[in-house]
Amino acid sequence: MYNLLDLYAESYDSTKPLIGIDEKPKQLLGEKRMSLPMKQGRIEKYDYEYIRNGSANIFMAVEPKGGKRFTQITRQRTKKDFALFVRELIDKKYPKQQKIRIVVDNLNTHNSSSFYETFNKKEAQRILKKIEFHYTPKHASWLNVAEIEIGIMDGQCTNRRIKNIEKLKDEVGTWMRDRNKKKIKINWKFTKNDADKKLKKYYVT
Repeated sequence: MYNLLDLYAESYDSTKPLIGIDEKPKQLLGEKRMSLPMKQGRIEKYDYEYIRNGSANIFMAVEPKGGKRFTQITRQRTKKDFALFVRELIDKKYPKQQKIRIVVDNLNTHNSSSFYETFNKKEAQRILKKIEFHYTPKHASWLNVAEIEIGIMDGQCTNRRIKNIEKLKDEVGTWMRDRNKKKIKINWKFTKNDADKKLKKYYVT
């Protein structure tokens, strides 16, 4: 925990960005009946019945002090999906940076094995050389800034019925581009002093 809180307390350095990565499953639900459109003073109304159209996964990467976030929609969240997302992130979004610090939770896809199982050894080593993983403690994924950004995305975009993966890509992409255009940042305020006051009784010595 202290490791992450120290990272969040650092001044912004674009040469070695700190990025949180997380995933969000999303059920794809269509309508059995047309919804009643929103009117002045009335929200849009949905019928309680819906059509299940499978599910999708939303990858979220957010650079809290840089005001950037990047998303990708996939059918699954396998090791291969994670490895491909991270490779695209470092090659297309951060090609000039020598080192990227990535905060993730302890999901079994979030480690070097994902890269060795997806790419040949040389390519896996090339990617991993540029990455420095920082893990949240078990049962403390709230320490990942990506969870904050996912919560905002849910509130503003994805916490409703979306019928298919194409619509999901369009909606999430529009939301992401708008926030990036505004360069919206995350102001992390929870410090080590706060942790000691609120969580000290859980510390193991």
